[in-house]
Amino acid sequence: MGRIADVTRRTFLFGSVALAGGVAFGVYKVQETPDNPLAQGLAPDAASFNPWVLIRPDGITLIAPHTDVGQGARSVQALMIAEEMDLEPGQFTVEPGQPSPAYWNTAMAADAVPFLHTDQGLAARSARTAIGAVIKLSGQQVTGGSSTVADSWEKLRRAGAVARETLKQAAAIDTGEALDTLSTEAGAVVLRDGRRIPYTQLAATAARIDPVNTVTLRPPSAWRLLGKPVQRLDTVAKSTGTQTFGIDLMPEGVINATVRFNPRQGGALLSYDAADALSMPGVRQILPVTAGVAVLADNTWNAFQAASAIRCEWGQAPYPPEMAQHWAAVESSFTEERLDKVWREDGDVEATLASGAGIEREYRAPYLAHAPLEPLSALCRVSDGRADLWAAHQFPRLAQQLVADITGLPTGKVYLHNQYCGGSFGHRLEFENIRYATEIAVQLPGETIKLTFSREEDFAHDFPRQIGMARVRGVSDSGGIRALEIDVATPSAIASQSSRANLPLAGPDSQIAAGVWNAPYAIEHMRVRAYRVPELAPISSWRSVGASTGGFFIESAIDELLIEAGQDPLAGRLALCNDPASRRVLEAVREMSAWDEPLAPGRGRGVALVVSFGTPVAEVVEVSVREGKITIDKVFVAAEVGRVIDPVNFENQTAGGVIWGLGHAMNCEITYADGMAEQRNFHQHTGMRINQCPAIQVRGLESGEGVSGIGEPPVPPAAPALANAIYAATGQRLREMPFSKFVAFA
Repeated sequence: MGRIADVTRRTFLFGSVALAGGVAFGVYKVQETPDNPLAQGLAPDAASFNPWVLIRPDGITLIAPHTDVGQGARSVQALMIAEEMDLEPGQFTVEPGQPSPAYWNTAMAADAVPFLHTDQGLAARSARTAIGAVIKLSGQQVTGGSSTVADSWEKLRRAGAVARETLKQAAAIDTGEALDTLSTEAGAVVLRDGRRIPYTQLAATAARIDPVNTVTLRPPSAWRLLGKPVQRLDTVAKSTGTQTFGIDLMPEGVINATVRFNPRQGGALLSYDAADALSMPGVRQILPVTAGVAVLADNTWNAFQAASAIRCEWGQAPYPPEMAQHWAAVESSFTEERLDKVWREDGDVEATLASGAGIEREYRAPYLAHAPLEPLSALCRVSDGRADLWAAHQFPRLAQQLVADITGLPTGKVYLHNQYCGGSFGHRLEFENIRYATEIAVQLPGETIKLTFSREEDFAHDFPRQIGMARVRGVSDSGGIRALEIDVATPSAIASQSSRANLPLAGPDSQIAAGVWNAPYAIEHMRVRAYRVPELAPISSWRSVGASTGGFFIESAIDELLIEAGQDPLAGRLALCNDPASRRVLEAVREMSAWDEPLAPGRGRGVALVVSFGTPVAEVVEVSVREGKITIDKVFVAAEVGRVIDPVNFENQTAGGVIWGLGHAMNCEITYADGMAEQRNFHQHTGMRINQCPAIQVRGLESGEGVSGIGEPPVPPAAPALANAIYAATGQRLREMPFSKFVAFA
């Protein structure tokens, strides 16, 4: 979940001044439409009916303001507009646009309140409405929390429909034809006699009339693009190596730069000696930046080599230096003083736990790096009273504000050219590349600075996923799970992130127990408590955030309790499940995996169900044991997203999330020694190898009730489903990641 969503949630719940301010604005202010950023400086023969469509005589541009970090955001946003506007791929270009309050995220309110997504009660609906107002009034433009499709679903289709109907009106004016005799097709208004007028020829007339805002969106039965297996707009470029990412930009006269910081994250640079580095080939200059040093050179490699040659004296880490101390801090946080929130308190847990023999278990999840394939990079130029920044960022308005703060320029003079990104997984919610590229550019006005982090520096200065632990007590019998208590302790990723963005916070962090408190199980006696561990190493949102740890905790515990009771793990979950959508995905993977058919000795299946960002996902993992090594043979995954908008990308995103979740559960962790992350490149944080990748079968269920996202929800069930499968095959229960510490994988 993006940090702004949590900020606004807490503002509503605990910040009475902010809430009072929202009320003081009144309904009129909340309903007020932000200015259309495309209307500024518009030529007389160009038309923009809303912030997402721009038509000029030379072409059509669609604005996709959600950042594309590899998940296909630009493509799906454009296709939503094109569907209603009657455009075909190839008839338009797609741009991210400049940061603007007009692109506030309407979907973040769903995860920004402490209510289940299925809760449609008055309190839940009122809270979402209030938080939605806060998000709109503050103009929070954010890509995160698997919210791109949910945010875009209504407004982008409506944007296309408004453009279509306004262009028809313009054609009626130009031709004198009756409006009801006109239709649209493939980027043109079609007259009654079959003549076609391209949209681009109607721009000048359309610019002189008011947009037609009373429109009807087309039903799914009339769709040409949505819901169909359409090729993603960036597929050819990415397949042929011609797609330009931020790190590929190399404008004429660019100065290459890299940075070097204390390998103890947040530690000081006490002194440095750059004499040797300055004498190396291609080195132009060495400059100070906040808490570090920058090297400028004729190419990136020479900058990297020179940076490593600088002799530095580093300060100590502002957190415990050894990994054992981190775990000790987590272990000691299950106290009343560290209690963040009791998220669930159903029935009489204590009495039921005392009434019969039960289990007590402890589960652990490590720090994990984001480690996208494209390391951090950014280009910046400060000159002539303006700043230009070329980078991919998921909080474009906050990135714009940071550049304004560093340069002293007004935000209106800061231009962010948001780029395609080679992965993020939460990494591009941070600001380090933005900050240091700007700091260098300010010292060299008029020059274009290209900052690139080395892979090792990117790892060392990542803000990893939270470390976490759960303590579980439970009682089960032939009737199912009678009582379950889950206490979760992690540092607050949201608080850590927000402190670096100077965003104030108050109240509990819903991500500490995400995936646990909202589990769709009707257990009569159940308690979920979240404990906030004091800040350790700085951390950040990682793909699926709290649910990436919480899902492992609860689905491992549920499995153990059901097996203790002699129940089938999948049938037992179905018996507990109290959410129709979650039941549907469990039933789907039961059928897909032929769950009820026996497996040969040495083989096993495991199941897990996790709801994150409003999307229930169930997964069945099938493994086999050969010569003492685990092979992951098959994965069956079903997700209920309301409606599958892009079937091909849906399958790719779902399978990718499964691979991401499995690979990190198998092999990955970040550990600290002497205050430094010990893993500094992919060979130490390997994920899943291609030869280990299982066959993955994906099914998207469509209730037709709303639309939710799929970028993150396939991740949380993967680890527990794998652990449960390994138990089924070997009898060995894994309660700590990475699993490679305890078993060998083929």
